[in-house]
Amino acid sequence: MLKLHNLLKVYRTDEVETVALNGVNVEIDQGDFVAVMGPSGCGKSTLLNIVGLLDNPTDGDYFFFDENVARYSEAQRAEIRKKNIGFIFQSFNLIDELNVAENIELALLYHDMPSGERKRRVAEVMDRMGIAHRARHMPGQLSGGQQQRVAVARAVVGDQPLILADEPTGNLDSAHGQEVMEMLRKLNAEGTTIVMVTHSPAHADYARRTVNLFDGHVVTDAQRAA
Repeated sequence: MLKLHNLLKVYRTDEVETVALNGVNVEIDQGDFVAVMGPSGCGKSTLLNIVGLLDNPTDGDYFFFDENVARYSEAQRAEIRKKNIGFIFQSFNLIDELNVAENIELALLYHDMPSGERKRRVAEVMDRMGIAHRARHMPGQLSGGQQQRVAVARAVVGDQPLILADEPTGNLDSAHGQEVMEMLRKLNAEGTTIVMVTHSPAHADYARRTVNLFDGHVVTDAQRAA
């Protein structure tokens, strides 16, 4: 599904050059669940941004479904993103002025989809995530765990095959964090590919595989023991 080959990402200013990723080689199969770990500043978020087509590498190749997208323009990347990738963020990124159903439906507005179909999909995903009774609530009326459920629903409502999660439990207590991880494991069991950045070894254990980064390099890439 995804193949990163000799990936290099360099950030330059007038005075400083920072190598965020250096010679990264990673392949991710469809249906995989990968946890990306490592200390702060090791390149985790940079890697997720490139995988999510939010940024281009400085050098190297990135094959997305056998298509080398490493040099694509923002418009080309946006077209692929909306059809294939859902995002879950640590900070939820819900819009305070929209209720739960409207926040979820927002992810479908960029698709060529009739209003009735959008409403049907939103109702279905709210039911799956156990938040149908909160449909008309505003984000400020929800707990952190409930807000992250809405964020997960928004990420999956378009049936994208790939979900990228950046510290999805970082703002949650342990009980709500475990709830979100169980949801991600269930989504993966249903066939969704998940790439998740996390600092938590316990949450990384939900993944089938862990990739450890250090100073922009992949230092280990191991399958979880059955």
